[in-house]
Amino acid sequence: MLKKELYLVDESGKRLCVFSVLKGTEGPEVFDIGHLYKETGYFTFDPGFFSTASCRSSITFIDGDKGILRYRGYDIGELAEHSDFLEVAYLLLKGNLPGEEDFALFLHQIKHHSMVHEQLIYFFKGFRRDAHPMAIMVSVVGALSAFYHDSLDINDPKQRVIASHRLIAKMPTISAMAYKYSIGQPFIFPKNSLSYAGNLLHMMFAVPAEEYVVNPVFEKALDKILILHADHEQNASTSTVRLAGSSQANPFACIAAGIASLWGPAHGGANEAVLNMLNEIGHKKNIKNFIEKVKNKKDGVRLMGFGHRVYKNYDPRADVLRKICHEVLKEAKQESNSLFELALELEKIALSDQYFIERNLYPNVDFYSGIILQAMGIPTTMFTVLFSLARTTGWVAQWMEMMEEPDKRISRPRQLYEGTAHRNYKDINNR
Repeated sequence: MLKKELYLVDESGKRLCVFSVLKGTEGPEVFDIGHLYKETGYFTFDPGFFSTASCRSSITFIDGDKGILRYRGYDIGELAEHSDFLEVAYLLLKGNLPGEEDFALFLHQIKHHSMVHEQLIYFFKGFRRDAHPMAIMVSVVGALSAFYHDSLDINDPKQRVIASHRLIAKMPTISAMAYKYSIGQPFIFPKNSLSYAGNLLHMMFAVPAEEYVVNPVFEKALDKILILHADHEQNASTSTVRLAGSSQANPFACIAAGIASLWGPAHGGANEAVLNMLNEIGHKKNIKNFIEKVKNKKDGVRLMGFGHRVYKNYDPRADVLRKICHEVLKEAKQESNSLFELALELEKIALSDQYFIERNLYPNVDFYSGIILQAMGIPTTMFTVLFSLARTTGWVAQWMEMMEEPDKRISRPRQLYEGTAHRNYKDINNR
């Protein structure tokens, strides 16, 4: 078998450096350029890191051209169909699906970490009532490190596990508290008898004055949404968690950094943008005119919920959500939901239009998720909060994987400096 190598040569053909080729289980092969600067004095220039593998990972695999997303080797559609969120969380953290005994122990550990320290309530009271829930999430999650000192030693494997369990367990509680605070209702505490998704719905919508029964259709739909958003390889927020973690910051601070990154509208706020777009279109009769504006770059109109930085085919998560959308709208007695009907018509037209086909603009996960969440009574300000709740599992798994690497180092991207060259300081009177 031939060994693949890449050579860097100068103008005379003299060999300057040899790069070995690394091959993963799946996906493209990569050049190992870790010694490039040491041997040649050169860096690479890759804005956005679109052609750079920043780490080794065995958690999530994506093939955007084929529309493939797998967690630990399992297709996302199969997991969404047969699994539940906490089983997927175990898979992401441990590498394999659990047996009955292991899963029972994991459920016990998660459920018995779902309470938050009572003094944490004072953090919420310090915010204005109209504070965005994501602002609260960033602050409160980061503040967990002030309350749980027994899981801050990142060099202790047992403490890392405890911290990971605490983050996954407490995120629904903190998310629901952020929502309750924004609407002036009392906090509802978790119930260990409920499922992960059911507990979240209970804490968000129950009130002390009357009994709340979790809707099983909504519970199932939310569980699937959480599964679909649990991890997505080295995206902006995951890379942020890893970057923060490389400095040996505590896990609560790292996840808070990930939440801050996810808050950006180019990352976690796309499903809300889809709803805004559909409301702007208003009616099926306006779709044709809207699409013409999208095609005309001068109009500056974007088709939200279509296309993806990674997927150049149909987003496999969107196919799952399309089916869920029908079930949720039927349960919510919104079968004639105008936004959903509008979305279906827009999808139909866009998928048959050569302009969008040539540009691989297929529906993505955000195209349907906003409609589903809205039909369940979840406000748009909470969309990104739920995204961060789901993604915490992936962030924690990625952080754990990074911490277990024997040769981990602090991340230090380089730059192409284009500023002013050296100049001498002049006294203010001589400038």
